[in-house]
Amino acid sequence: MIELVNTSRWYGQVIGINDVTCHVGPGITALLGPNGAGKSTMMKLITGQLRPTTGKVTVLGEKPFANPNVFRKLGYCPESESSYDTMTGREMVTMLAWMAGLTSSEIPARVSDTIEHVGMTYAADRKIGGYSKGMRQRIKIAQGIIHDPDVLLLDEPLNGLDPVARREVTGVLHGLADRGKCVVVSSHILYEVEQMTQDILLMHRGRLMAQGDIYQIRSLIDAHPHRIAITSDYSRKLASMLLESPDVLSARIDAEDATRLEIETRNPEKFYALFPELVLRNGLTIRRFYSPDNNLESVFKYLVNE
Repeated sequence: MIELVNTSRWYGQVIGINDVTCHVGPGITALLGPNGAGKSTMMKLITGQLRPTTGKVTVLGEKPFANPNVFRKLGYCPESESSYDTMTGREMVTMLAWMAGLTSSEIPARVSDTIEHVGMTYAADRKIGGYSKGMRQRIKIAQGIIHDPDVLLLDEPLNGLDPVARREVTGVLHGLADRGKCVVVSSHILYEVEQMTQDILLMHRGRLMAQGDIYQIRSLIDAHPHRIAITSDYSRKLASMLLESPDVLSARIDAEDATRLEIETRNPEKFYALFPELVLRNGLTIRRFYSPDNNLESVFKYLVNE
């Protein structure tokens, strides 16, 4: 639904993105990276606000730059605060519905349904100028989906939301994805996006470092053994037994907590198959078991060597 082929965008001598090739289909995809990574430039290219310097960008098979056919099928929730503070939330969403080409007969019901969908019915008729950051985020999402777009791009949509609101907004996005929509969420807060989707585009200094499922990407980073943390009263015995396996490279017991063991393996799939059998056969009790490497922050650090 979105395709970039050898796409670059320069601002004079400054590179926004450099030779990016990627394909994005239905579902939620996270566009990740620190500030200055090129996320905003990519979003502007996809939404048709910028023309690529070199390469190609297509959305639903068409070039998006200055293309009304694409704009009708595309929703956008920018990070910048550009709301009309003197309008109510309902008035702003209604205005965007008119601009999207909805008919006068369908607008009132569509606006009410969309505002309810994002949890803003209680404040729909209050001035936007009196909204909190989280309320503004919700009303921006409402204007982005009022015309039921096939492709929706959201720049930092979870900023300013409390945990309950984040869960509700995430639920809205999952609902769109379940209907076959393409949802791209740009963010630099890795742990928040990790709870939303496993499909990522990872940017760094204008380049696309990785694309795909986070766990598949992690498994391909062969230079870094996979770490697994285990908490057990039998940590020393467990370490001794695990080191007999050729798939376990090292085992280290925490100096401050003797019940905590961290092992390294280059073959996590074999280890995960071996571990339960070993525990059951020896009657060991495991209090905690997790991998500190199975998260976006670790994957990002490994990819950029930081």
